[in-house]
Amino acid sequence: MNNSLFSLQGRNAWVTGACYGIGFAIAKAFAQAGADNIIFNARSREAIDKAVNDYHALGIRNVHGYVCDVTDEKAVKQLVETIHREVGPIHILVNNAGIIKRIPMHEMSRQEFQQVIDIDLVAPYIVSAAVLPEMMQRREGKIINICSMMSELGRETVSAYAAAKGGLKMLTKNICSEYGEYNIQCNGLGPGYIATPQTAPLRETQPDGAKHPFDAFICAKTPAGRWLDPDELGGPAVFLASRASDAVNGHILYVDGGILAYIGKQPK
Repeated sequence: MNNSLFSLQGRNAWVTGACYGIGFAIAKAFAQAGADNIIFNARSREAIDKAVNDYHALGIRNVHGYVCDVTDEKAVKQLVETIHREVGPIHILVNNAGIIKRIPMHEMSRQEFQQVIDIDLVAPYIVSAAVLPEMMQRREGKIINICSMMSELGRETVSAYAAAKGGLKMLTKNICSEYGEYNIQCNGLGPGYIATPQTAPLRETQPDGAKHPFDAFICAKTPAGRWLDPDELGGPAVFLASRASDAVNGHILYVDGGILAYIGKQPK
């Protein structure tokens, strides 16, 4: 196979919220695949500076961090203009920034619900809409939305997150439908349960030395029998960002260790 199909040379990639965790792992994989420039944003200069140092420590020098709240439409449009001026065209966009609130729905306030929707669903709309015109003009572009198993499944305490990620799945399909004629591919990447700082509380060993109940549940429900590492999302993300996926559009690629294919272990 021609490995150049997976090369990102000549491409600039913007990964929202790529200061740590999944976004950082994807941005790192893009750099390793030869991307000319890695662009990311966060809401504070402190987070930007720390992440830049982390990228530099890995030998990734072609990194550009900007302060921007992706729920602010005006700020996003201004940032896109800045990126075009200071870095160049945005060939690849990864809508990664997101939050989760684990609160029973009857105890969740409207404001809490709305905050999750704004960051996890409205922001990908805002950022995608801002980069699409230039992609349309060039007649090429890759948009990757970080979906979730909650794009397919429900679970207690994550009503807002599931609603947002289900909506993001359909936004992905609609971007494909509306802009495919411009040679723009929009796909989703659906991580399973990933060992990140966000999920660390769910993996803490209990005072008696036992696994956290949710940790034990996930390991039992995953055919792989473990939490996944953020770096395991790198290859699938590079595929969706590269020429290798030019005929893949409107697809959600679940990288979940097999959870969605598995009914679970039979009780003993």
